[in-house]
Amino acid sequence: MPTPSDAKSPPSALTQVRGACPHDCPDTCALLTTVDEHGVATRVQGNPDHRHTDGALCAKVSKYTERSYHPERVLTPLKRIGPKGSGQFAPVTWDEALADIAQRLQAIAARAPEAILPYSYAGTMGMVQGESMDRRFFHKLGASQLDRTICASAGAEALVQTLGGKVGMKVEFFAESQLILIWGSNSIGSNLHFWRYAQQAKRSGAKLVCIDPRKSETADKCHEHIQLRPGTDAALALALMHELIQNDWLDHDYIARHTLGWDRLRERALQWPPERAAEVCGIPQEQIRQLAQDYGTTKPAAIRLNYGMQRVRGGGNAVRAVACLPALTGAWRHRAGGLLLSSSGQFPVDRAALHRPDLLAGRTPRTINMSTIGDDLLREASPTFGPQVEAVVVYNSNPVAVAPDSGKVVQGFAREDLFTVVLEHFHTDTADYADYILPATTQLEHWDVHLAYGHTDVLLNRPAIAPLGQARSNAQIFRDLAARMGFTEPCFADSDEALCRQAFGDAVDYALLESQGFATLAIPDAPFAEGNFPSPSGKCEFYSARLAAQGLDGLPDHLPNYELQGTNTRYPLAMISPPARNFLNSTFVNVTSLRNIEGRPILEIHPDDAEARGIANDAVVRVFNDRGSYLCHATVSRRARPGVVNGLGIWWRKLGLNGTNVNEVTSQALTDLGRAPTFYDCLVEVEAADASMEAGANASTTA
Repeated sequence: MPTPSDAKSPPSALTQVRGACPHDCPDTCALLTTVDEHGVATRVQGNPDHRHTDGALCAKVSKYTERSYHPERVLTPLKRIGPKGSGQFAPVTWDEALADIAQRLQAIAARAPEAILPYSYAGTMGMVQGESMDRRFFHKLGASQLDRTICASAGAEALVQTLGGKVGMKVEFFAESQLILIWGSNSIGSNLHFWRYAQQAKRSGAKLVCIDPRKSETADKCHEHIQLRPGTDAALALALMHELIQNDWLDHDYIARHTLGWDRLRERALQWPPERAAEVCGIPQEQIRQLAQDYGTTKPAAIRLNYGMQRVRGGGNAVRAVACLPALTGAWRHRAGGLLLSSSGQFPVDRAALHRPDLLAGRTPRTINMSTIGDDLLREASPTFGPQVEAVVVYNSNPVAVAPDSGKVVQGFAREDLFTVVLEHFHTDTADYADYILPATTQLEHWDVHLAYGHTDVLLNRPAIAPLGQARSNAQIFRDLAARMGFTEPCFADSDEALCRQAFGDAVDYALLESQGFATLAIPDAPFAEGNFPSPSGKCEFYSARLAAQGLDGLPDHLPNYELQGTNTRYPLAMISPPARNFLNSTFVNVTSLRNIEGRPILEIHPDDAEARGIANDAVVRVFNDRGSYLCHATVSRRARPGVVNGLGIWWRKLGLNGTNVNEVTSQALTDLGRAPTFYDCLVEVEAADASMEAGANASTTA
């Protein structure tokens, strides 16, 4: 197989193909892939003509050729020949694989179509390879629906209930802000191009404040770091409101004209003086007062939220509380003021055209939450649950590594009676449990079209190279399965390029996408300067009647963590599991150059907590609770707050020190809003590994 290093072509033979980064990151970068005369991709770089990308890529995607031409890439259909989880497979033809898969799915569907479950998330963010032909296929089948909650649904629901949708300020105008609160975001690693705008603002005199339980690389570069306890963000936001009210740092006109429920919110906020919030958050009350003064008196002020803060019991309420702040001060009046968590709701996606819900033909299959897959794969049939899950088709995800409470996830996927098909590039932890692994194309090898959640440009991805080996696009695989199953509707014949055109219909200029690779949405610079929120009232809804109608609190409030620090003497440490800088969820873990930078799985622990446990820097430690345990190396560091440990993830289990990873200890409990997981709502204990554990870890590392 040719590799980039084989390329000896003269410069005149090189061509560049426009594309888009497919990964779960707000930046959605525009790519240029250089291809030589032999059809080999030799370089992937940022497109300098795209203003948000500006020619720069993160360290991960800069290595994309290494990932596409990886020597361990799956390039032929594989059938399991050993026990589940053993990773033993033999090559088969596409005809053999498709015929057997179709036959087995048909047999299940004839009895109980809901016993079939799709499982996917953001392995690609593309509208075509992520949510088009697959949705049509499972709708026609009548399979169970998947509630795709594992990353962002608590924050998303909070924005919908407060602002009316996943909307916010335009990212480029952060460059003009005078105060930027970077709330729950390690932007240097997870939002590189926003960070560029923040740096521009900083050079122009803006103050940058990082709010994060971890002293991240971003916190290092900000003027101030507010290192609060995990799960206490709503308390901080409510205390800021208290101070805004007490000092009259309010825009009364904006509140009167463009908000709903002010009197009720005012009453709630006045219950949260800085003294109370300081105790809950574990930070000095003076720090709260100063932050409130900065936010209330600096214009324009902007907030960049990220999703870490919503991965706790009260995550939805926390996002709701923070999302109220810009309306109180009238920050939305300025194009460089307001808030951004996600811009994805501003894109005019025609999901009905892509998904074809009409293929359900009036059926309403059950919905299974992807965040509780550990429990749900182990459930027996019952009147409340419905049929036992008999088949899972996994694509764009690696649940054995990334889903919470992974000991149970492994048990579920290890069921010999569970028929599992995995569309993949590599032998991931989940692929090891497959009955069939089907080779999927990478972003360099297929068509796709992308929205963004950190800016407001649509991007088109052209295939730069021919599919390697026998790889097929996700959409093609589901198209082939539909044909084998006898689905005759014309929509199952739509090509990948046709699906690209359907994604936005006439709402986006496709000719412009073809000619330059991206198209900017026509959105006002300050979209909510005069209200006009996409909420039912057209206002920022401090009080949500829709939540109240569900029996929930219509106002945002602080909800203590399920696993509240200080409530369990056996597990005194709170744990969060932010991503390792050079990985993206479980993607890129097997790219050698990136894994070498990360080195090995680590747990950041504060010096005081390490000393109390006799833990030396770099020692192998066991992290555990009642759900399970995993081994990693301790990094004794003040990046960790006292009483809080940071388990950087997500390593593949098979690359962990003892065949596990951080999700061995995380919980399947769900958030207050959005039915999302509570990865950062987790109590553990940490101990130095004994000699036998260390020996096992060393053996695993060198294997």
